[in-house]
Amino acid sequence: MHRTRVWAALAFVLFGLGLLGWRMYVLQVQRYEAFQLKAESNRLTLVPIPPTRGQIVDRNGVVLATNFSAQTLEVVPAQVENLEQTIADLGRIITITPRDITRFQRLRRDSRNFEPVMLRSRLTDDEVARFAAQKFRFPGVTVQARLFRQYPMGQVGAHVIGYIGRISQRDEKVMEDSWTPEDQANYRGTDHIGKKGIEQSYEKVLHGQTGFEEIETTASGYAVRKLRSQPPVQGEKVTLSIDIRLQEMIERMFGSRRGAAVVLDPRNGEVLALVSNPSFDPNLFVDGIDYDNWNRLNTSLDKPLLNRAIQGLYPPGSTYKPFMAMAALITGKRTPNTTIMDRGVFVFGNHRFRSVESHGLGAVNMTRAIIKSSNVYFYSLANEMGVDLIHDQLSRFGFGQRSGIDLRGELKGVLPSTEWKRRTYRRPEQQRWFAGETISLGIGQGYNSFTPLQVANAAAILASGGLHHEPRIGLSLTDPSTGRTQAITSPAVDLKLPAYGVKLISQAMYGVTQTGTSTQVFRGAPYRSAGKTGTAQAADVGKNEKYNAARVAERKRDHAWYMAFAPLEAPRVAVAVIVENAGFGALSAAPIARRIFDYVLLGRYPNAADMAATQRGRSGASGGYIPADSVPLPQETQLASMPVVTTASGDVALSDAPDQAPVPVAPDTPGPFLPLSHALPPHPGVPGASGKAAHRATDKTAPHTPKPPVAAGRPGARP
Repeated sequence: MHRTRVWAALAFVLFGLGLLGWRMYVLQVQRYEAFQLKAESNRLTLVPIPPTRGQIVDRNGVVLATNFSAQTLEVVPAQVENLEQTIADLGRIITITPRDITRFQRLRRDSRNFEPVMLRSRLTDDEVARFAAQKFRFPGVTVQARLFRQYPMGQVGAHVIGYIGRISQRDEKVMEDSWTPEDQANYRGTDHIGKKGIEQSYEKVLHGQTGFEEIETTASGYAVRKLRSQPPVQGEKVTLSIDIRLQEMIERMFGSRRGAAVVLDPRNGEVLALVSNPSFDPNLFVDGIDYDNWNRLNTSLDKPLLNRAIQGLYPPGSTYKPFMAMAALITGKRTPNTTIMDRGVFVFGNHRFRSVESHGLGAVNMTRAIIKSSNVYFYSLANEMGVDLIHDQLSRFGFGQRSGIDLRGELKGVLPSTEWKRRTYRRPEQQRWFAGETISLGIGQGYNSFTPLQVANAAAILASGGLHHEPRIGLSLTDPSTGRTQAITSPAVDLKLPAYGVKLISQAMYGVTQTGTSTQVFRGAPYRSAGKTGTAQAADVGKNEKYNAARVAERKRDHAWYMAFAPLEAPRVAVAVIVENAGFGALSAAPIARRIFDYVLLGRYPNAADMAATQRGRSGASGGYIPADSVPLPQETQLASMPVVTTASGDVALSDAPDQAPVPVAPDTPGPFLPLSHALPPHPGVPGASGKAAHRATDKTAPHTPKPPVAAGRPGARP
């Protein structure tokens, strides 16, 4: 019996040892690689090193976006026992305002609990020293050196340059859904991303390549040694086609008026200036915009956050007529010598479509119709062509479609057709196209609704004889490590416009500057230009009423247009200018275009008296100028006076930016940096600053519920 128990115990021990050995075999042999990897991951930590963001410069090398270093006070909430008390105690050492606390709370909600959250930015040296002396009291609170983005030109070119902002949950969702794993990995350790403008559209080249450090750590997470590292690669420098001095000049000429201007080089599609007025200062968004500024920008009737150049939709008015004339030549609906009797009114059924000149212009052919801006000529032409033929012909000039410019958010506008109306309206009785709705299309009214960029693009196509280049703002990319520059080009597409038609229309538009509506503005110009004024309705006037600007509320007055290119013989510049609610195009928009031509072709800049007169809409021909290269750039003195430092990656940064009050983020935004898309109200496809002046065709409601255009009443457009 005793012997049996011994053998049983021995068998049990052997079985246990065998089981233990088998388990050791599984762990040490079969699962060796898995446990080795896990052990290494516990021992080794990869710390991402975010790269320095690339600069943005204009075509002449002027810095438009750069970086500066500053000290920030940051808190890791998971490492702080009593957060409220800690902040209160810190406030006795360093100035912390209620705005700082509001921003911190919003940042914290958008961050993970173990991530550092900024409490104060841009600490002074004295504040850093005071905190360092008592740092032992504040576990989980550190001072970090950060690079901040700066826009030295302030509000000049803000809609083009854009700005960066903190990566929000919405941004993370987009990255997860549409970015490759490699691109997502490149943003580890990165807090900010381009939100609007060039900062957004060239985000991936501006961002650079993230580096890393491989660090050996203890079981408690303390660093032991650095095993290897890969330095980050600074983002590329983006050179723009924009001439920032020209951009600033145009913005100044608008003064307090609302509007937009686009300046293109028709030879290659380069955008020399893209102006939307009023503008905003992108530096307000760098640390998180304060509530007062956010509320001012977002609720302003002038809508400074709206990029009117690519998002404002307006009837083109009489600037549309040269393209209607070209369509007539292409389709054979009119010849250059076809004569129409303009008696000041066009009768269609029981409706009378009037011209501004109630007495009429008499017999007009195509050239005279453009020079004198005959509404009757183009009323009758639209009636002969029909809406679908107009759509098919005018679409080749880019109307009603995105231009392809390297900015996000561009609107298509409306180039109407019978199919468009069927898609747009809901009720069957609204979906039918009536012949009377076609008439006002010929003078750029009715359902027509386009952006200033589309009008400038069409002018550039005409100026180039039918060669179409997609407009582009990016000119080149420069690798900071190699200095190698890669040009950004836009291939030409030949639209095969008839040469005789281009010449005839161009000569007629030249006539506008000699004997037509812009004669006084271009008097004495040492170059020849082709242009067309336009006046677009912003509000309806009753059938038997006569338009009188003095009796109309300012925001319901007509918009002033001017579209042109120069020099006539070999165009180098094409422009479209709109001044909202400013009335006659020759008085408000054409003087701006004249000075743009003087700058580009002659190197002239308006003197103080001429600038003031242009801002008031009281200038004609050039009233005095100074050499353009003698005009200081906006805020360049401020930029030059700041000491600069070189970061570890070799980037030049401003070492001590001017103090700005730390501010909280605006309400209902996903972080301290407000995406511009959040700042815009729901956009129904209307010109942001003209309120209800969206579709000339509608009662200024959303595009899906427009009403038919007024068939008769006040003239559809002035010259």
